[in-house]
Amino acid sequence: MMNYKQIGNSDLRVSELALGTMTFGEQNTEAEAHAELDLAISHGVNFIDTAEMYPIPPRAETVHRTENYVGSWLAHQSRDKLIVATKIVGPGRGFHWIRNGPRIHRPQIHAALNDSLRRLQTDYIDLYQIHWPDRYVPMFGATSYDVTNERDSIPIAEQLQALAELVSAGKIRYIGLSNETPWGIVEFTRTATELGLPKIVSVQNAYSLLNRTFENGLAEVCRHLNVGLLAYSPLAFGCLTGKYITDPQTRGRITNFPNFGQRYSKPNVVAATKEYVRIATEARLTPTTLALAYVRTRWFTNSVILGATSVQQLAENLNSCNVTLSSETIGQIEAVHQRFPSPAP
Repeated sequence: MMNYKQIGNSDLRVSELALGTMTFGEQNTEAEAHAELDLAISHGVNFIDTAEMYPIPPRAETVHRTENYVGSWLAHQSRDKLIVATKIVGPGRGFHWIRNGPRIHRPQIHAALNDSLRRLQTDYIDLYQIHWPDRYVPMFGATSYDVTNERDSIPIAEQLQALAELVSAGKIRYIGLSNETPWGIVEFTRTATELGLPKIVSVQNAYSLLNRTFENGLAEVCRHLNVGLLAYSPLAFGCLTGKYITDPQTRGRITNFPNFGQRYSKPNVVAATKEYVRIATEARLTPTTLALAYVRTRWFTNSVILGATSVQQLAENLNSCNVTLSSETIGQIEAVHQRFPSPAP
């Protein structure tokens, strides 16, 4: 049975499993996308997450296609029963085809939000997120802060003021961050409090059995500032299904797009994954169910963002909401984590 949790200090009550959509338009057709959305809703999912940049991997030929696919489905739904989240692209990734080089300042925030509303065929976004910071931070597999990579960035106050205008206009209900650091969450919250602007209610960061770095500082910050985690990549790009153990060349995101998700080629990823597959087998669970049930039941998780390329995969993912791991299984997971701490940060 699907449960629902409140995101941070908002009044958004989201399903503990959400549907991520970044495969729509690259690995999934529009019809397949709609079938996944229908299946998710039928299982009690009320939270749909997308982004202006999607699908993944980003390409000029496909950019914005995901929001268009979600929008053509959303136009036929009861909008007030769904919670829709999307994101604005940050700078520094070379996506020159998005607004001639994306930045998180007032003109681009307004333009990006209005374009997302048009593509999604809705009047408002429930949760509008900054996809990654305007400032330099190590992310997507990078783990060390390198001061030589620092760049000019838009002041956080300016970002919040532009977002506040859209909240006041009724186009955004709440704001959130993604791929953010403890310092970023603290500074966004401090600035909002100081200036009387809307506070962030969530952060969407990677979290899985192979990447538990959220626990190292972010968990404490989010608890004390009442910011909820929306956990993405809970299956670590499919690694935690065990399929790459069985066949390293099997079809999947890692083999289809070898330059994407390089964090999963790091040392100890395979060794740790084998151990988690073993634990799942001993618990008479699929590796997928074990991985999703673990992330879903952490005290700091508000919702787990699922990604699937077929309704069959999605059905297995959704059924994981009926599983609670035993204390013995949790203990075995923690023992593996001690041996292989976050091999894919």
